[in-house]
Formats: sequence, structure tokens, C-alpha cells
Amino acid sequence: MARADGPALTAPGGSDGPAGAEQARRAVEAVWRIESARIVGALARYTGDFALAEDVAQEAVAEALVAWARDGAPASPVGWLLSTARRRAIDQFRRRSALDERYAQLAGRLTEGGASSGAAEPPERANDLPWDPDRVEDDVLALMFVACHPVLSPEARVALTLRAVGGLSSEEIARAFLVPVPTVQARITRAKKTIAAAGVPFELPPADQRRERLGGVLSVLYVIFTEGATATTGEQLLRADLGYEAIRLARMLSALLPDEPEVYGLLALCELTAARFPARTGPDGEPVLLEDQDRRRWDRSAIRRGLAALGRAAALGRGLGPYGLQAAIAACHAGAPSVPETDWERIVLLYEALGRVAPSPVVELNRAVAVAMAGDPLEALALVDELAVGGRLSGSHLLPTVRGELLVRLGRTVEARAELELAARLCRNLPERSVLLRKAAALA
Repeated sequence: MARADGPALTAPGGSDGPAGAEQARRAVEAVWRIESARIVGALARYTGDFALAEDVAQEAVAEALVAWARDGAPASPVGWLLSTARRRAIDQFRRRSALDERYAQLAGRLTEGGASSGAAEPPERANDLPWDPDRVEDDVLALMFVACHPVLSPEARVALTLRAVGGLSSEEIARAFLVPVPTVQARITRAKKTIAAAGVPFELPPADQRRERLGGVLSVLYVIFTEGATATTGEQLLRADLGYEAIRLARMLSALLPDEPEVYGLLALCELTAARFPARTGPDGEPVLLEDQDRRRWDRSAIRRGLAALGRAAALGRGLGPYGLQAAIAACHAGAPSVPETDWERIVLLYEALGRVAPSPVVELNRAVAVAMAGDPLEALALVDELAVGGRLSGSHLLPTVRGELLVRLGRTVEARAELELAARLCRNLPERSVLLRKAAALA
């Protein structure tokens, strides 16, 4: 996912040829990446139609690529994009019905703002922005809740959040998740149609529903981050840019909802996990296991930010939820000088608490690993075998990976090799698969 380098957004004038087009593209990317959520949110509130807002915003971006290459970037790039998108929205309403009441209202507002719906240049002054500064946060928050609405499939929620809130293009999303661009475009199109068909209003859910719906928003950001932290498929272990995008969105959400402990819990978990990114791969991208990582390469600034967010979650006084508990586990790793010196007993207790508030087979598998590291691999193997009997992780490479590691510790190398080979066959991430095959071969 390429990020804009943040060039100056103003220019004395355009330039012909590839240089002008490239300068315009960089300027548009920079402003869109920073302001896309506010732009789409303001347009959605302005038009009352989320799908229309997203469409006209994209039309404005396409128009900017041409106009800014010709004329140079305007003094107020956000104002230019908003005004252009508003005119496109008015054109849409005009085509639907010349007497449409909403069109009349929009046209009246636009006239009051000092611009016509014709071909005049869009206004470029900051005070022409069609949002109330006191409502900008509500607009962005409403955009997150709409993009993560329960009527959408999980895949659609992720794609629409990255597109509408994160400002990523379909190409960037496709590259991040290793799916074809038409697949991403189809998901986004279906998502917008589903929202329209379900009559989902562009507004914050009522207070009594907000906390319930917040879980869906957090789960989307968590899915985005975990895919960045350990890619499910492909030739790279990490997709760091995707992980950092999730952190950016989590920071945005924490600013919008400063009294929600689980928002800070998720932010802390992401920061503390991402702190290890620099040490998780070697020079050629090969995975480096936790016990072999050079902890001097861990990002200490990210650790401090993560611990601060975890402290904020705890200070709110409602107890740690699932994300906060996972962040507390990550904090144990972040503060330990080595794997043997890690407080594994505390990690076992934290996984037990996590298993009570958010039970899942993956939590139980991780608890088994912690039990083994705390000194009881035989008990850990019993926990893993119990999971295997239940069949809830069948088809995943995680269970045979852990089982193989435990069998190695217990000296049962023949069984261990068979488990690691099975894990390699099930694993779709090539670097992880290579590690598993090397471990199995070493047991021969």
C-alpha cells in the first residue's frame, strides 16, 4: 500500500506532461489519505445518502487529477474536493427529478455558499467547507458505524471501512488482501447497495445501541490489523502498512470515543504487537521466532504508546475487556528481557480471564502454549488434545503447529515431525510454511 509522501498541496501553476500529472496525483493522494473520512462523512450528512456521498467523492478525486495537473493544486484542496463533489451530487439529484425537494435544498445551500451549480471554479476558502466544525467528529464516527453495519458481510465491512474511512483505493485494498481488484470493487458496490436497500441512515446509532454496535467496529479494525501482523496467505509474513493503517484508524476512533475502554484496549494491543514488527523478519523477509528476535530492534516508542493506551483503558474503571486483556498479555512480552524471563504465570492467568470473557479455541490454544512455557508441557498437551477432539480448529495449521512443538519438548520426535509436516501442508503463508518444514526436517 503506497502512502503519499506529503508534498506541498499548493503550486503556482500546473505543468504539462507527466511531471504535472505526477505532481497532481501526489497532491490528491496526500489530501485524500488525510481528509477522506471527513470529506465522505460531511457529504453523507449533506446529501443523506451514503452511497451517493462515496460516489461523488470519488468523482471529485478523478476530476482533481485532471484539473490540478492543468492548473496546479488549489489553495484549499479540501474545499475544492467538497465543492466539486457537492456539484456532482446536485447533478445526480437533478437527473432524478428536477423538482426534487432535496435538490432544491442543496442548490439553495450551495448558492448561499457563494458558488453556482454551473462550471464556475469551486470555492477554495476554508470557511466554505460544508461541515460544522462541532459535528466533524460525529460525521467520522457515523461513517465508521455505517461502514461496519451488521447488515454487511465481514468482507464487505473490511473493504468499505478501508475505502470510506481509510481512504484506500480498490487497488490498495486488493493488494493488501491478495484478492483481484474486481473482487474488491464488487464487494464495495454490493455493500453500498445493501446499505441503501436496508435503509441504513447516515447517523450515529442511539446511545443504547452504540456500545453494542461498537463491538462490530472494533472487530473490523482487529481483522485489518491481524491480517497485517500475520498474513493468512502469500509470500510475506507481514503486511506492515495494513497493520499501521489499522492503528491509524484505532487512534482516530479513540479520539472520537475517549470514554470507551475497549477502544483503548484495541489500540494498546495493536501498538504493542506492531512494536515487534521490525524484529519479526530477517534481511530476506524470513520469519524470526520470538525467542530469536533481537529485542533491541523493538519499537520502544510504540511500546510506550501501547502501555499508555492500556493504562487509559484500565483507568476508565470498567475492567479490561477482550482487547484490553490481549493488550495486557502483549505488555508482558514487551517488558520482558527474554523469553525465559517472561512472566508466563501471569500470562496464563490473563488467558484464563480472556477465556471467560471471550471464549474461543484460539484463546485456549494460546493458553496451552503459556502453560507449557510456564513449565508444564504435559498439561499443555492435554489441553491441545482436548481441542483436537472437539474439532473446532480442524483445517487450521495452528493446532498441529502447537502440538508438534509440545511433542518436541516431550521428546516424542516422530510424532512431532508428523504434526509439523501436517501444519506445513495446511499453512497458506509461504514464509511460515518454510519455517515449519525446516523444523520438521531437523527432526529427521
